[in-house]
Amino acid sequence: MDVVPKDLNNIRACMMCSLLKNTEQFTTDGCDNCEQWLNLRNNRERVYDCTSPNYEGMIALTNPDESWVARWQRIRGLVRGMYAISVNGKLPAHVQRELERQGIKYKSRDLGM
Repeated sequence: MDVVPKDLNNIRACMMCSLLKNTEQFTTDGCDNCEQWLNLRNNRERVYDCTSPNYEGMIALTNPDESWVARWQRIRGLVRGMYAISVNGKLPAHVQRELERQGIKYKSRDLGM
């Protein structure tokens, strides 16, 4: 399934995978890559905690398994869609602890950190 922001208003980037969607899409559908860990669906507060409106650049990922850009950006094998090159900020400490308890290693997508 392709994931593309429905409009250019209120675009946010997932802090875990850098997928770009608008706030409503994250609230309605969650993150198509990270929902099982982040639980964004129907939780606007969690959407604001785990996504950022501040990001750099965009990548249109159409072939996630073969793209060298996907490999370079650590998004290989994720859903087709629009991704940020860098996401400003990091997941809150309590979310990072939740991920750690689930055995998930979080690596910030903020290239400025």
